[in-house]
Amino acid sequence: MSALLTSLVAAALAVGAAFGIVALLNATPEQPNVPLISYETGTPRR
Repeated sequence: MSALLTSLVAAALAVGAAFGIVALLNATPEQPNVPLISYETGTPRR
């Protein structure tokens, strides 16, 4: 009986942690997509 209860609590914690991680990832703002190197001129920017 206690093994069943322990496994149910562990499964509930795992599901809660997964939903929490997904919520944190969705809460982060969108990052700008700016390239670090531009090949338009053929010379690196200094």
